[in-house]
Amino acid sequence: MKKTLLLFTSLALMGSALAQTFVTIGSGGTTGVYFPVATGIAKLVNDANIGVRANARSTGGSVFNINAIASGELQMGLAQNDIAYYAYNGTGIAAFEGKPVKNIRAVGILYPEVVHVVARAGAGINTIADLKGKRVVIGDVGSGTEQNARQVLEAYGLSLNDLREAIRVNPNNALALMQDGRADAFFFTGGLGASVISQAAQTLRIQLVEVEASRVQELAKKYPFYRAFNIPGETYRGVDVTTPSVAVLSMWIAAESLSADVVYNMLKATFDSPDFKSIHPNLQRFFNVNLAARNLPIPLHPGAERYYREKRIIR
Repeated sequence: MKKTLLLFTSLALMGSALAQTFVTIGSGGTTGVYFPVATGIAKLVNDANIGVRANARSTGGSVFNINAIASGELQMGLAQNDIAYYAYNGTGIAAFEGKPVKNIRAVGILYPEVVHVVARAGAGINTIADLKGKRVVIGDVGSGTEQNARQVLEAYGLSLNDLREAIRVNPNNALALMQDGRADAFFFTGGLGASVISQAAQTLRIQLVEVEASRVQELAKKYPFYRAFNIPGETYRGVDVTTPSVAVLSMWIAAESLSADVVYNMLKATFDSPDFKSIHPNLQRFFNVNLAARNLPIPLHPGAERYYREKRIIR
């Protein structure tokens, strides 16, 4: 009898293990906001015991995450809404031109991602136009930052060819180059308070470069994902004045093939949790579940659609 009971218990445990779904969530560099957000999402999912084992992986960012979902390397990821649009429609940037990624689906909008242009104080960079002839980090390979850098420069009549050097490295290396005096400025698209900029402000005298309102209007006409956004003074050490800039939106995305039940249960475990907004100050300040399914650039995942319909957020 004992042997029979042990056999049934073992089989039940094996069945439970086999039924578990493993989900890897692509984030971004460890000094950005994507990484702590993805890590926090994974922890809430794992703590909820819903049959999903989630882990967050540091990656190159939006473009990498979308391509990795397309190839099956990732099941979920975080991405900018503009990059998700370009990917789904196979347009806008070289990585997706003529190669639409149709198997990505939206899970929800999370928070604004601000285009930060960070310059070393004393480098002679007071406007975006002053980047001409400078050594500028434009973002990591596979990041949305590079695309935003190109478009902001374009609004000022500049291209990457007008820079003395267009440097493609991750945020950690961007910081090291600034500290060593081998870069004059860097672009970084991410949530307010991103640690790479906070670290730069702790070790260097920095200034944030304004994207003027007239240029924001030009950008928004051509690229409707952009909206004006003011970076409040004292967000970063030594920068006491408000700096006008532009922002896009961060999205949680998933592979179309991921089970609708898995996505639905993950949303219940995160968005319904009182601890969700505590993952990061950007979620605390900006996340609103009632806005999470609005103005999406790609189709909703069926599991997310079920969640929002139950909440009466969509009809």
